[in-house]
Amino acid sequence: MNCYHPILIAASLLCSAAAVRGAVTPDPAVLKAEDERAEAIAKASAATVAVFDGAGGGGGSGVLISPDGFAVTNFHVTSPCGAAMKCGLNDGKLYDAVIVGIDPVGDVALIQLLGRNDFPVAEIGDSDQVRVGDWCFAAGNPFLLADDFTPSISYGLVSGTHRYQYPAGTLLEYTDCIQTDAAINPGNSGGPLFDAKGRLIGINGRGSFEKRGRVNVGVGYAISVNQVMRFVPMLKSGRIVDHATLGATVSTEKGSVVVDDILETSDAFRRGLQYGDSIVRFAGREISTANALKNVLGVYPSGWRAPLTYRRNGQAFSTQVRLMGVHDEAELIELVQSEEEQPSGHPGDPQEKPKDEGPKLPIPQLEGLLKKKKLPPAVVQRYEARRGYANYWYNEQAQERLWTNYVDRSALADLGYDWRVSGKVETGGVFQLVTSANRSELTLPSGHSGAIFNGDVAGQLSPPRSGGLLLTINAWQRFIDKGLNRFGEIYYLGKLPHGPDGTPEDCLVGYFEGMETRFFFAEDSGDLTGIELFSADDADPCELSFREFKDIQGRRLPARWLVQHGDGVFAELAIEQWDVGQPPNGPQDGAN
Repeated sequence: MNCYHPILIAASLLCSAAAVRGAVTPDPAVLKAEDERAEAIAKASAATVAVFDGAGGGGGSGVLISPDGFAVTNFHVTSPCGAAMKCGLNDGKLYDAVIVGIDPVGDVALIQLLGRNDFPVAEIGDSDQVRVGDWCFAAGNPFLLADDFTPSISYGLVSGTHRYQYPAGTLLEYTDCIQTDAAINPGNSGGPLFDAKGRLIGINGRGSFEKRGRVNVGVGYAISVNQVMRFVPMLKSGRIVDHATLGATVSTEKGSVVVDDILETSDAFRRGLQYGDSIVRFAGREISTANALKNVLGVYPSGWRAPLTYRRNGQAFSTQVRLMGVHDEAELIELVQSEEEQPSGHPGDPQEKPKDEGPKLPIPQLEGLLKKKKLPPAVVQRYEARRGYANYWYNEQAQERLWTNYVDRSALADLGYDWRVSGKVETGGVFQLVTSANRSELTLPSGHSGAIFNGDVAGQLSPPRSGGLLLTINAWQRFIDKGLNRFGEIYYLGKLPHGPDGTPEDCLVGYFEGMETRFFFAEDSGDLTGIELFSADDADPCELSFREFKDIQGRRLPARWLVQHGDGVFAELAIEQWDVGQPPNGPQDGAN
């Protein structure tokens, strides 16, 4: 598409109009560019959402990202609304919407508009390809001007990329932002920033204002869409999602980013990062300042894995690091509550705290509705309050979906604890695994080991250097046997990178005997693709990955197991025989 600035186009059209007297026709390229721009804006406007609280005031904007009504907006837009809000589209219709998940640090919230399965959606762009000088436009509802829900459009340039904005006295921390001179005013919060072709590249959230009049001064910030879309699967869990940290503090010294301090409980420490090391690259980006590291860390949720390169004494080391959360759960919940107690607002520049969003203009269709006291029937059906969640209903639905797909597809009924599994080891030789409810034994070319699952099971980490393979297999059996309700505490985490290629996959987290176990599922098939068992918070997990699924005794089971621990592969097993039945020494007691 030829993307001309509106002023240039207007000037060209004036010249063309003047030339008509001389029988000169307008430049077709200018007319074509104008038509293409209008088409892009019309398409983008259809997916732009006007967000209001239950009383028809305050609010902001949002953008639809899927036909079933999921839409992205700002956390500071939804926090005053409670569980329910009203959303208008440019078709003139008003829809009930429910909160789904929140990212209070990144100022992002996921909501779902209700009543249709064919909502218009935005085309998702690639914010990593955005350049300074690209044309862009913002869509939204500044000052609540659009009482017919048709969004206002402001056109401008991308004036900066990878901008970092300090929290400014609030929980919100803007990282890796797109800076634009397209006007972003109170009411634009949560609305979309599109490129010239109408592709979504960011979520508008923060602007710099003339302090007396709350008027945009030409510097606005949008959260990059790549960051947002990385968080969306986590937000669909209904949780309060946290951002990632390396577990280390750094400073810029003579052009290098040097580690000042590091938590010995962090995965980065276990992967070899130490005090005094220089961080060279993180997540594919060159790191030259402490802010640059903060910037890229902010685009990842807690638990994500990313590549890290650091230098020590002139030698470079590369590894994969599992990122920690910025906050612990209790701290994050407390911070969210304090944030929600503040007046709703549009965060201004880094020197000012959030202020009032603008006029509380009642929308005629909303008069008489209560803000938080009474939820609409459609929202009541999709909302469940629980500590640590924005909306537990969505988490419960995801749990049931993954469990049902897994059990039905794999035909796991009566699989039990008594297994005899044998086959070949990838590096040579054969293996045999014999399990029961209370004990398991594994014979490998390197030796024989066993584990007993009574008492303190967290100490049963055989075979050595596996991180607890036999205990991990027992957790798998327990999960199959007891299901969601009796395994222990279980919740849906979202999607995290998993497996050798780091593909994001659905993850259920379960706790029993004080240990965390993660179960990963393939999105396309519903197969259980792996298990990670953490025997302690500061220990590397046993990572058991599955592939090559086959029909074994009428069940769909994995025929190849990859066992990893820390930085290395413990074993890769090719299954040749898998028998289910009585253990070798007769019946065993049931599992605890």
